Amino acid sequence: MHLTIRQLRVFEAVASHLSFTKAAEELFLSQPAVSMQIKQLEENVGLPLFEKLGKKIHLTDAGKELHHYGRTIFKQLEEMEEVLESMKGLNRGRLDIAVASTVNYFAPRALGAFSRHYPGIKLSLEVTNRETLMKMLEQNVKDLVLMGKPPTDIDLQAEPFMENPLVVIAPPDHPLANEKGISLERIAQETFLMREPGSGTRLAMTRFFKSKEIEIIKGMEMTRNEAIKQAVRAGLGLGVVSAHTIELEIESKRLVILDVEDFPIRRKWFIVHRSGKRLSPSANAFHDFLLGDGVKESLGLAGSSPSILSSVLFPDGVK
Repeated sequence: MHLTIRQLRVFEAVASHLSFTKAAEELFLSQPAVSMQIKQLEENVGLPLFEKLGKKIHLTDAGKELHHYGRTIFKQLEEMEEVLESMKGLNRGRLDIAVASTVNYFAPRALGAFSRHYPGIKLSLEVTNRETLMKMLEQNVKDLVLMGKPPTDIDLQAEPFMENPLVVIAPPDHPLANEKGISLERIAQETFLMREPGSGTRLAMTRFFKSKEIEIIKGMEMTRNEAIKQAVRAGLGLGVVSAHTIELEIESKRLVILDVEDFPIRRKWFIVHRSGKRLSPSANAFHDFLLGDGVKESLGLAGSSPSILSSVLFPDGVK
């Protein structure tokens, strides 16, 4: 079988978009030129790679296999290029990471701090839910993933890099806002706004109350932390969120953290990748940055003016 990198790149574009037109636009080629490359590739492979059903095209079984190996090939080529560039000094390269939605409140700061150390590295950040993160890990399509509790049914290497406490939030005028040591029995009389099933925050919250044999009143379900915060402000119920997500609301006194017994729920964020994965120089640098002083620098704890978030996360002082 004889195929070219050009043919494979054209195929990857068509397979990603499932559209010859969009692939042509992405590659700055004419649609006939794209069609010709795919036709030549199919002749070289000896199998059809696409099938047309109605007005849409779909990958055949052979196309799905080629798509899988094609992504791996291009990832290896990128890694090779970056390794060679790193031999000239770590001033070039790419870092492609995905993070859970709660981590996104911290990730831009971390990437900003990292970029100040390595300004030549091109950064790519994708924010998504836990379910999609697990698919990304299964397919090994990202350099690194930042998330809460890693799944146990995938062979992964996961290292904790930061505390991620979950707290109960309420509007400032809530009757419990100034109470101390609120019992779980009392808090269970309130309605709780919930993240969607499968959310890491919801899983941790459910496990916590179940372990305490407490049945809570479940209110509306929402897919975003921002929606939870807005609904809490509107008086629709209480919420359980990561302390990292409420810095501005605490600072502006639009929300308060309730003093509930056995809270916060202590969790961690992890830096995760597939076991045995060879990290690129850029990914290695970011990995070492987070596990070193990167977290403190990202939160503004490395200098003389800690951010307000540090008082929420570390009430007894920075650890």
